[in-house]
Amino acid sequence: MSKNAVISIDIGGTNTKIGIVDFDGTIINQTVISTTDYPDINIFVDTVINEISLLNKGNKNILKGIGIGAPNGNIYSGSIEFAPNLIWKGIIPLAKMFTEKTKLLSVLTNDANAATIGEMKFGAAKNIKNFIFITLGTGVGSGIVVDGKLVYGHDGLAGEIGHVIVFPDGRECGCGRKGCLEMYASVRGICITMKELMQKYNQPKLLPLNFNSKDIFLLAEKGNKIAIEAFKITGEILGLAIANSVAYTSPSDIFMFGGLAHAWEFLYPSTIDSFNNNLLKIYKNKIEIKKSELKDSDAAILGGAAIIIDKLSE
Repeated sequence: MSKNAVISIDIGGTNTKIGIVDFDGTIINQTVISTTDYPDINIFVDTVINEISLLNKGNKNILKGIGIGAPNGNIYSGSIEFAPNLIWKGIIPLAKMFTEKTKLLSVLTNDANAATIGEMKFGAAKNIKNFIFITLGTGVGSGIVVDGKLVYGHDGLAGEIGHVIVFPDGRECGCGRKGCLEMYASVRGICITMKELMQKYNQPKLLPLNFNSKDIFLLAEKGNKIAIEAFKITGEILGLAIANSVAYTSPSDIFMFGGLAHAWEFLYPSTIDSFNNNLLKIYKNKIEIKKSELKDSDAAILGGAAIIIDKLSE
């Protein structure tokens, strides 16, 4: 039997996830294509639409709209704006392109914002009105919810906690500035920290040449003090940054999501200590920091679905 559903598209620098989701948050079907295989944005859009047709072929769901999460996605303009990690440069009016080709309402927003709405609609934040959602992936993204509404700012680009400067003249960031949080508290950031510690302790061969954050985690599990120190340093910096962020919106909860959140047992202690040590006294004992309840494999699809379901409900 056919049911009302929406299309969700999550665009990443390497891959794009496409899914069909019903209004209860059940993923009916999904697939993945390579983003980098389509340097021509028009061919990319046509390919995604074809994949949607294939996904819905046997189910015959009534598709009501399209939700898109993308780096540097602006919900006001419906465009991807100067995303450094995507193959398409400049301003890409993607929501408009999908609407014109499918005749369906299309909404586009920043990928971290989409995941935030997914947490609010389908995850642990269902009944929470004031919270911050932080994604600890290749970079650091965030979504800020105040009084039950996502904060977009005047231009649709609010909530960039990953680009708060934690070390003036620190590590060079992809945004063109130096010392941004995401260069220290991301998957990429902890790898840089680990390399620095391996040099400091004269252990250059402790990990393979092209190691990743999972390798650091596995080493920490074995009790390696250098890997554990890398998580400790990362947590200290992250805790300071989120303690500062509390002063702007006074959230009741802070959710952590993404690659580094899987190493919570090593990241959590120093994050909490640093958070509490740097928190303004009036906020003490009022805020919970916890892992997101969204599954990594589903979060992107549910986030895109949530933004279009919200828009349709208006």
